Amino acid sequence: MTPEEVGARLVALLAPVEATPSVSGGQRFARATVDVPPASWLTAVSAARDDADLACDFFDWLSAVDELAEGFDVVAHLWSTRLRHGLLLRTRLPRGAPTVDSVVDVYPGAAWHERETHEMFGIDFAGHGELLPLLLPPEFEGHPLRKEFVLASRVAKPWPGAKEPGESEAGGGRRPIRPPGVPAPGEWGPTPTPAGAGGVGEGPRGGTPARPAGERPARPAPGARPPAPDAGPAASGGEPIADPPGGAGRSDHDGGTA
Repeated sequence: MTPEEVGARLVALLAPVEATPSVSGGQRFARATVDVPPASWLTAVSAARDDADLACDFFDWLSAVDELAEGFDVVAHLWSTRLRHGLLLRTRLPRGAPTVDSVVDVYPGAAWHERETHEMFGIDFAGHGELLPLLLPPEFEGHPLRKEFVLASRVAKPWPGAKEPGESEAGGGRRPIRPPGVPAPGEWGPTPTPAGAGGVGEGPRGGTPARPAGERPARPAPGARPPAPDAGPAASGGEPIADPPGGAGRSDHDGGTA
């Protein structure tokens, strides 16, 4: 069956439920994708497994996507080992009360996937019964994969990635780009912002710029030579230093004296 036929078959099985078929990806990676209401989530998963034309006997994975104000998308990928086609099932949950039926009774292998999704996104799976911490310690508060979750480690210290060529250890002069969940320096937490961590233009509470004003030496005027290290005040007054006359007493071969 083509992805279009797989999606149309599941929609027909769920009628009169308003399910929306589509195709994700392209070429050999194309997958039938069906969006169903939360109340029909368990029914759709069961139909995909039990229907002879779909025969999705293998549970691949389940996760979620944070769509901010629009809520959360719960996504499951199923596969037919006999017919060699896949199916993506999606349902959207409201942000205020993200709850959907568990599919553990249909696919026991979904148990860990639902635990991880509950832990990382705060989505409840009714009927699971054991939504215990899987990856985080029991005392951890919050859901790290929600986009509003503040990454405290990025507040406590600068990003530990490699510096660009020419950047000092205190930080570069370019304005950093913060991903969702990373606050501006000084906006969250009790730890003071390290010098230079905020870069330039981070606001009144940002870090100290990596290179304070006035520390950069002034550029010499066009055509002028920089003063020698031990030159006196006369040499540093900005006047060009004259070249020695004619090269008298200088060899043409190695630059030494005649």
